[in-house]
Amino acid sequence: MMMIRQFYRPSSSSHSLSLTTHTTMLSLTATTLKSSIFSPFRATHGLSSHSITRPVNPKQFTINASLIPASSRQAPAKQQLYQPFRPPPSPIPPKFRSLDAAGKIEVLADRLGLWFEYAPLISSLYTEGFTPPTIEELTGISGVEQNCLIVGAQVRDSLVQSGANPELIAAFDTGGAELLYEIRLLSAVQRIAAAEYIVEKGFDTKGAQDLARAIKDYPHRRGDVGFGDFDYYLPGDCLAFMLYRKSREHKTTSELRTTLLEQALDVAVTEKAKKAVSRELHGETKEERAKEEEIKIIRVPVVRLRFGEVAGASSVVVLPVCRAEEGEEMVNEAPMEFEAGGEFGVVEAEKEWSRWVVLPGWDPVVAVRKGGVAVSFRDDRKMLPWNGKGEGIMVVMDREKKTVEAEDGYYLVVTESGMKMDRGSVLKERGVEESLGTVVLVVRPPRDDDDDFQINDEDWD
Repeated sequence: MMMIRQFYRPSSSSHSLSLTTHTTMLSLTATTLKSSIFSPFRATHGLSSHSITRPVNPKQFTINASLIPASSRQAPAKQQLYQPFRPPPSPIPPKFRSLDAAGKIEVLADRLGLWFEYAPLISSLYTEGFTPPTIEELTGISGVEQNCLIVGAQVRDSLVQSGANPELIAAFDTGGAELLYEIRLLSAVQRIAAAEYIVEKGFDTKGAQDLARAIKDYPHRRGDVGFGDFDYYLPGDCLAFMLYRKSREHKTTSELRTTLLEQALDVAVTEKAKKAVSRELHGETKEERAKEEEIKIIRVPVVRLRFGEVAGASSVVVLPVCRAEEGEEMVNEAPMEFEAGGEFGVVEAEKEWSRWVVLPGWDPVVAVRKGGVAVSFRDDRKMLPWNGKGEGIMVVMDREKKTVEAEDGYYLVVTESGMKMDRGSVLKERGVEESLGTVVLVVRPPRDDDDDFQINDEDWD
């Protein structure tokens, strides 16, 4: 560290500068020139005529500076852009990592350890130049079995990394390579579900293969008969659907058809899937036929709106819209009276409302003169009395007709689980006499992949 001090001292004729240098300190002294030496500037050459004033006796000041030795000065470290390659951790268990090629061959030949422990040794020998036929000759493990062991070990590692239950993983410790090999093409989540189902049912290699194929094939069967009755996220339902679909390729009296349906009924998980298989196996029950006959007398139409249908309609109807989750209060607060008038058909309502919908001038909607309102639902399966499609719908109802009168009519009521549409006969059995309104129409949103724009009464099942 070096300290520099400066002082200004007056001199008789000129500046006197004394410089004293020490090993660790440098003192620099000087004087402040007399004020008489600095004569005021005059207005010459365009300079200002005002004088420049300075203090006569300026105060002393000290400047401290730290001198950093040149040897200790370092340039800022440059960011290292190149990152050296770091190989992934070795899949070989620690007890086998020190083995040479001969030692690995010996472990494989004598099957020393569990299959998933010595399986990585095969890949290690590949990298050392050994070929599958050579390894087969030295160890007795065929090329097909080598591939099965390698892939099975990789699938097992993926189950471990996905956080699968240790008990589930332990179930494949002995003879599990063939089973895990069959589910290699599934995602990580599907592998866990499939592995659990394989252990639960005690499947062999053929059963695991059929299960994996059923899971992969299910999404490609959209539109097939019975597709919506099975749950894609349950391996058992996927397998049941594959067997159900194959059974339909045979005659009704075929013994093979019956066998396939019985197998499908055994592996199906959800009640909906079991009913679909049972209906195909035994036919419709008396209760189901009675329900079908009852559905035929329903007078509430269900329609699917077409793209551009509103724009091409000769007449339209404007209705206030309420969300089902907003509850009964919002339904009652919606405007009761609103009509279009004037040359431009301007719609005027009795009160302000934020949400409106425009529908084609269908007869059931036009017939509602006063009190019409549309209630939107996010999922039709939670409020319809029949099998929904898992999509949003809009229910149009007449609030002036709240009394439950017609047994074959449908009414919107409030239950413990929210708003729901129920048949008049069912409501009367429960003693319900008043509803939010009579349902006149159910509207489904437009969809490109659905040609069923108009749903008949018979399709309400």
